Amino acid sequence: MYNQIAEATRYIAEQAQETPHAGIVLGTGLGSLADQIVDPVAIPYRNIPGFPHSTVEGHRGMMILGRLGGKPVVAMQGRFHYYEGYGMQEVTFGIRVMKLLGIKCLVLSNAAGGINPLFNVGDLMVIRDHINFFPENPLRGANLDEFGPRFPDMSEPYDRKMIAKGHQIASELGFNLHEGVYIGNPGPSFETPAEYTHYRIIGGDAIGMSTIPEVIVARHMGVPVFAVSVITNKAVPGEFGVNSHLDVQQAAMQATDRLSRLISGMLSQGEDPE
Repeated sequence: MYNQIAEATRYIAEQAQETPHAGIVLGTGLGSLADQIVDPVAIPYRNIPGFPHSTVEGHRGMMILGRLGGKPVVAMQGRFHYYEGYGMQEVTFGIRVMKLLGIKCLVLSNAAGGINPLFNVGDLMVIRDHINFFPENPLRGANLDEFGPRFPDMSEPYDRKMIAKGHQIASELGFNLHEGVYIGNPGPSFETPAEYTHYRIIGGDAIGMSTIPEVIVARHMGVPVFAVSVITNKAVPGEFGVNSHLDVQQAAMQATDRLSRLISGMLSQGEDPE
């Protein structure tokens, strides 16, 4: 696996103008944020040796190199999901590649259902912690010692300094940034009303089908993580109708401008995490 990751990294690095400061993963309906990247170099996933192919509508399947917020970045315009049939090592393959490319931090975004009754469609929630319901851990199997330890610490999965900076930037931009716990499920079916109630009781604020495997792998490699959920549908029993992927995409696209300004502001004001 390490050799495959290294080969993909070499292919991308040959087309990079500079070492990326940050890695960015754009979730469902959020791919247009990549349009804000300056002097972009776009590489289709299908051209990268060993790279998986995204099969989900709303995920364009491009690796973008360029600058955002004045910092060099590498962005995945579309991620990979467990429900697509990929194993967890494939789901997190791009995160490993970003690490070898030289990123200092990882910024993740996703579309999520709002379990917290105070959340509305279009709100942004910075993730402070998560609860993992995926049936497999991406670190299962032989440990990749080149990247990190067999038993990585998860006491701070999401970087506290970056979270504080996110709140500061949101305040300066004039919009509210919620903070909460993200529930990760394998999907692809949406949850039932009883399941939404269960997840809220155990402390969840938003729920989705991604992100957590990427966070685990990033922390395994010592990469600080900042993650934001775009609330794309109400997941409170009695307050939602029929869920559809199209509605999720449309709601996410409406929030792209605020998310783009938030991430750009963080990169422009941020320093390299220690």
